[in-house]
Amino acid sequence: MRFAVFSSEGREGLAVAAPGGEFHGLFSGDAGYPGSLDSLVRKGRSALDAAAVVLQKGFAVDLNEVTLHPPLSAPGKIICVGLNYVDHSIESGFVVPDYPTIFTRFTSSLLGAGAPIIRPTVSIQLDYEGEMVAVIGVAGRHIAEQDALDHVIGYSIFNDASVRDYQKKSPQWTIGKNFDNTGAFGPYLVTADEVSPGGKGLHIQTRLNGTVVQDASTDDMVFSVARLISILSEAITLSPGDIFVTGTPAGVGMARKPPLFMKHGDNCEVEIEGIGILRNTVQDE
Repeated sequence: MRFAVFSSEGREGLAVAAPGGEFHGLFSGDAGYPGSLDSLVRKGRSALDAAAVVLQKGFAVDLNEVTLHPPLSAPGKIICVGLNYVDHSIESGFVVPDYPTIFTRFTSSLLGAGAPIIRPTVSIQLDYEGEMVAVIGVAGRHIAEQDALDHVIGYSIFNDASVRDYQKKSPQWTIGKNFDNTGAFGPYLVTADEVSPGGKGLHIQTRLNGTVVQDASTDDMVFSVARLISILSEAITLSPGDIFVTGTPAGVGMARKPPLFMKHGDNCEVEIEGIGILRNTVQDE
């Protein structure tokens, strides 16, 4: 199943892909509306299954004619993983880590597919980072790696747009990773059964104005989704709705000579096999 959160004429709704690929859905307040995707994920896979049945009986939704929102509007934790592809670690001037490089994002940085990524007035160093997202659906702590994927309810796509000069202002990357409207997320939540276990072996590609700038496989990740969940749960209780933004492959603009940063009017696409395409333009603040 794949779900999309949308709004139209001031009304929020939820849609699901029917077997033929077209989306059907309901608005909040319509009879039978199953609730927000955030609430359904917290209730678990059975709630998603029941919601899909109801939504497929709703009206047809043309996703090109509505405003798309992040699949989850209020993740309890946005856990981002840096340097999680070998080639990206090398191009960034770091050794390949033996423990995940973790930072966090705030919900105020999130935007949906089709919305503009905002280049702030204080910097021109706005960089792209195409990444796969794993969404937690079952709570847990001290999760064994062999059990970790049982805690994943679905997958999505992220563009971890980073303001590089602000990222480098301190040893912690938080500011450069949390400018408003720089964390593009979507367009769908795809349930785990539609993707290879752990999202392994998926082609991930980022295109800037139609030119391929990142091209890799999720097999190239240093720490798999299962390993990340296991390691992080040693310290942190994971809850339904938490998301893991699992790292970006080589090819980022900062590492190019000369650097290639996103500018006003650019179009950036992140495509992950079996999950979809996340498209956003870039707009000056």
